[in-house]
Order: sequence, then C-alpha cells, then structure tokens
Amino acid sequence: MEEKLKAFERLLKIMDELRAQCPWDRKQTMESLRHLTIEETYELSDAIIEGDLEEVKKELGDLMLHMVFYSKIGSEKGAFDVAEVLNGICEKLIHRHPHIYGDVKVTDEEEVKRNWEKIKLKEGKGKQSVLEGVPKSLPALVKAIRIQDKARGVGFDWDHQDQVYSKVMEELEELKHEEKAGSQGDIEAEFGDVLFSMINYARFIGVNPEDALERTNKKFIKRFQYLESESQKDGKIMGEMSLKEMDEYWERAKGSV
Repeated sequence: MEEKLKAFERLLKIMDELRAQCPWDRKQTMESLRHLTIEETYELSDAIIEGDLEEVKKELGDLMLHMVFYSKIGSEKGAFDVAEVLNGICEKLIHRHPHIYGDVKVTDEEEVKRNWEKIKLKEGKGKQSVLEGVPKSLPALVKAIRIQDKARGVGFDWDHQDQVYSKVMEELEELKHEEKAGSQGDIEAEFGDVLFSMINYARFIGVNPEDALERTNKKFIKRFQYLESESQKDGKIMGEMSLKEMDEYWERAKGSV
C-alpha cells in the first residue's frame, strides 16, 4: 500500500510542477482537455478489446493523469481538490453497497444492481427518472446499452431470453412491412427498433454489442485489406474487378485472417 501511495503522491507532485512551469500544461482548461480525455478513453477501449495488457497499463496511466489534471484545475478554481474527488467516490461506494457496509442482504448480482439504481434515484437532486443518469452525448449504441441496464436495474425487463428473441423477430417483420408500405421515416423508426431489440437480446445472451461490433469491424478491415493486397499482387485493380472475383479473394481471406 505504501508503494502505491508514493506513486500517487509522485504523480500529484509532477502535476503541480507541470502546471507551474510548462507553458502547454499551464494553458490547459477543463474544456481543452475534454476531447483529449475522450480520445484516451477510446484508446483504452481499443487496448482492452485487443487484450494487450501492457497497452492497457499505459492507457490507464494516461487517464489517471487526466483525472489528476482536472482535480488540479478544480483546486485552482477553489471548487474541489483531488482529496475531495477521492473521498467523494469512497463515500458513494460505501453508500451504494449497503450489503457490504450495512445490514442489507442480497442473493445475487442482479439484486445488487437493482439496489444500486434505487439508491441512485434517491440520491439524485431533483431527478425523477433513473434514465436521467445516461449521458446525452454517448454514442447511440452505447446509450441503448446503458438505458436497458438502468431499466433492468429497477425491474423493468423481460423474464426470459425467448421473449426477447421473439421481440427481435417481431421487429424484423415490422421493418419488412414498412419497407413495402411505409415512408422513409417509418422505415428508419422500425430499423431503430430492430437495433434496440437486438441490443437487448445481446444483453440476455451475455454479449456486449459494442465489443462484438467492434471485433467484427476489425475482422472486416483485416479481411478487406487482405483482399486489396492479394489482388494487387495479382495485378488486379480494386474497383475494376467483378464482385465474383472479389468474393474469391474474400473467401481466401476468411481462411487466412
């Protein structure tokens, strides 16, 4: 523990020095750091998906720096300092884990999550909905996951996986119907319903749809780049090949990458 505290103290000292002496660090504001923090978060996400623990360690360090940076700026504004930030999250964790730090009894993780959401709703200043905690700026797919998680946390959910699968099939049928008879707006609305129900189904079968889609993206990129490189070796030009020719390279790519 002492070694960990020393490492954190070292980071705080370096932050103080950089803020005082470095022209770039001195110039930064919460607003200027915001987009960099988002970028660092996505880099951490990439490292996790790749299973690269060394890179995960590096990206966690970058994010830790950002948290300390925001805390430093907060202290300069007289709003909060890093001790208040850390004590704040400690108090929140204790309050939201009454089964650990209180006398509440739970039987499984689902009950823990339901308690968590109920406590959050009681904590909220003027909040009337559990969904108010979902950030508006989240990407739509991630937002759908969080919306469904929070609804489930207060018991609004399907009972069985088969019910969710049936809902997916129902939404697909409605999409096909609107393709034939509806306006583009109706088609888009039904397509959104299909995606939302698929995300819900993913949750029931233990799949994170964001991670699954990103892995598929990476797989497609590798295979498409294989198609490009191998066809180029054969003297062929992308855009001038037939779909049948490209499919032949694609099938080879499936066996190679």
